[in-house]
Amino acid sequence: MKTILIIEDDISILEGLKDNLEFEGYRVITETNGKRGLKLAREKDIGLLLLDIMLPGLNGYEICRTIKKEYPELPIIMLTARGSEMDKVSGLDIGADDYITKPFSLPELLARIRAAFRRTTDQPAVPEYYSFGNVRLDFIKLQAYVGDKEISLSAREFAILQYMIRHEGKAIHRHDLLNEVWGYEAMPTTRTVDNSILDLRKKLEETPSKPKHILSVRGVGYRFIYSNQ
Repeated sequence: MKTILIIEDDISILEGLKDNLEFEGYRVITETNGKRGLKLAREKDIGLLLLDIMLPGLNGYEICRTIKKEYPELPIIMLTARGSEMDKVSGLDIGADDYITKPFSLPELLARIRAAFRRTTDQPAVPEYYSFGNVRLDFIKLQAYVGDKEISLSAREFAILQYMIRHEGKAIHRHDLLNEVWGYEAMPTTRTVDNSILDLRKKLEETPSKPKHILSVRGVGYRFIYSNQ
C-alpha cells in the first residue's frame, strides 16, 4: 500500500483529501503544522508528499527545499491557493515535481498522483514496432498500416497508442491520458479524449462500433487489449 503524507492546515481540505485518497487505496498520514510535517516526512516511510505552501511553523517552500536535499527521489506535489506564475515557478525551481492550484478537481489531483508514482517506478518500454490485429505501427517513423494500406495518424494519436500499449490490459482513466498525452496546462477536457479514441477506432478497428482492441471501461475510460480472444 502506497503511503501519502498530506501537510495542509485547512482542516476541511485535509479531511476531504484523506477520505478520498483512502477510498482510492492509499495509506494517508496528515499534519497541519509545517515543522511537525517535516518531522513526519523524515521519520515515516512515505511514497509521496502533498504539500501546502502557506503553513504555520514552516512554509511549504522550506519543507520542499529541505526534503528534496535529503530525499531527492520523493515526489512532491504542491497544493496552494496562490495561482500566480511566479509562485508556480518558485515551487518547481526548488524541486517540486508538480503544482496544483486550489480549488482543484479530485480526478485531476488523483491523475497527477498516479503520474507521480509512475515516474518513480520503471516503465515498460514500448517497442519501436508493434502489431495487433491487422494493424502495424512504426513508432520511429510514425507510420501506421492497416493491412497493406498506410493510415495517417497524428503524433498525438501515436502518443495515445504508446500510452495504451504500455498499459495493455489495464483500465486507463481519461484523466491519466489527459495528463500524460496532452498535459493539463493545455486545458483539454475528457471529451477531447473520447473524440480522439473515436477517431482511432475509425482508423484502426475493423468495426469501429464493435472494437476488439480499444475498449471502453464504463465510468473510467478505456482499455487496450492485444487480442480479443
